[in-house]
Amino acid sequence: MYEEIPRVELTPAAADLVRRLHAVHGPLMFHQSGGCCDGSAPMCYPEGEFRTGGSDVLLAELQVDGVAEPVTFWMARGQYEVWSHTRLIVDVVEGRGSGFSLEAPEGVRFLTRSRVVDA
Repeated sequence: MYEEIPRVELTPAAADLVRRLHAVHGPLMFHQSGGCCDGSAPMCYPEGEFRTGGSDVLLAELQVDGVAEPVTFWMARGQYEVWSHTRLIVDVVEGRGSGFSLEAPEGVRFLTRSRVVDA
């Protein structure tokens, strides 16, 4: 049976952080703009706080154990065109990222790793 490769996945460490952030902030979303500096990392916001539009692509509705609703993962269309041949793996690393992403006060930041997939 053919099983579709997920476009986006969370590492166990990222899923743990999502659960902690969800407990404090409620439903969550990710957006990755593809801009310079922090914009090239996935930013985590309360669901709906970052306004998406026609220039964004919904890549996934992530199911996270312990989180009732899916966590949406959006990417700027231009960035998606560059990364469309990859599987995105959201991980967590030590260090501060953007002050706008919910994990910033935790002393960690989300980071996207990628793996090339067959077309």
